[in-house]
Amino acid sequence: MTKYRRASRAARVLLPGAVAVVLLTGCAQGSGGAASATGRASPAGVSPTRTPSAAGSDVPLAPAPAGRPAPGTLLVADFGSDTVTFVDPARGATGSVEVGTAPYGLALGEDGRAWVATAEGVAVVDTGTRQRLALIPYETDSGPVTTGEYRGGGMGIALAPDGSRAYVGVNVPDGNGTLEVIDTEALRVTETVPVGRRPFDVDVSRDGAEVYATNHDSFDVTVVATGTWEPRRVEVAPYGTEGGLGSWLKPHYTAVRPSDGRLLLPFEGERLAVVDPRTGRTTIEPMTANTHQHGAAVTADGTFLAVGTGPIDPDEDEGPSLTVRTPGGGERVYPLEGPHEDVAVSEDGRTAYVTGGFTRDGYWDGLSVVDLDTGDVRRLEAGSRPLGVVVL
Repeated sequence: MTKYRRASRAARVLLPGAVAVVLLTGCAQGSGGAASATGRASPAGVSPTRTPSAAGSDVPLAPAPAGRPAPGTLLVADFGSDTVTFVDPARGATGSVEVGTAPYGLALGEDGRAWVATAEGVAVVDTGTRQRLALIPYETDSGPVTTGEYRGGGMGIALAPDGSRAYVGVNVPDGNGTLEVIDTEALRVTETVPVGRRPFDVDVSRDGAEVYATNHDSFDVTVVATGTWEPRRVEVAPYGTEGGLGSWLKPHYTAVRPSDGRLLLPFEGERLAVVDPRTGRTTIEPMTANTHQHGAAVTADGTFLAVGTGPIDPDEDEGPSLTVRTPGGGERVYPLEGPHEDVAVSEDGRTAYVTGGFTRDGYWDGLSVVDLDTGDVRRLEAGSRPLGVVVL
């Protein structure tokens, strides 16, 4: 792949609260690359059983625990297999549930059900009984069910604030994707909305009035009004769109800032694109990690986290890291060992969990546990190429 580099480099020292260039926004896409195939295997020590699902098919299950998972248990989507894995942050994997081929993103409802975007459809998992309740097929024709970085099917997924709908971005190889709207009670797709190419991430406004699909390969975010289902394209390309599908400088994941509903998209550990979804305008703030960035998350107090996957150019860029950015713009960068993909934060805000799955080569079967107070990082084997992660 051609590696199109940015024309100029941002300052390595962050100015807290700095706001730089104002841009007219549009659509931005993520990086490409070849993926390696992985086999399907349950985590060590897990012996799944089989039981009928609500849809009538056989579903492999880990032995069901008594009651709901302990608070703080993690659930990861095993992109290298067909399972989600439950993870004790102190001990590692404790069981898995088969959900469908190559699960990518997942979302957790207040009722304890997890919604998992797979290549085959959206799986619904009861996290208390550790059972797949249903597999909802897509309305979109995304081609044959396959695995790997460019496979068709579900990618980003999110829930409406009231839990009544699930929104999943469906990748259509070699074409534009869709946003499918699922009624979470009826367990069926009710709307299909066109979006951009490879919708890595899906997010929802705090009031539920808008859904945001972050489209990696079209350099944009699609803003969808939930009242009319009308899509609107907002380009997010702080480095421009030179190189097209071969460019590395595309958007990957988005976080919705609690204070004002603006969208936060990190780029290359150098630039944070802050997008107003109402006006379609972007402001740029400097970042300091100087590394290719993927996963993003934000806490209730506005603390922003961005996953650095490693250098595009090893002669110029820094290695993998986790950036933690205060609402005022100050940053702390935690070095990580090897590429990572996505991040979740403990309820008390003191620990971050960063998945080692990665959409490209270099992934590993586990996650890094980062103590945000001390900076200590502990690697924990769990799952098979885990991508999405939530804290139960």
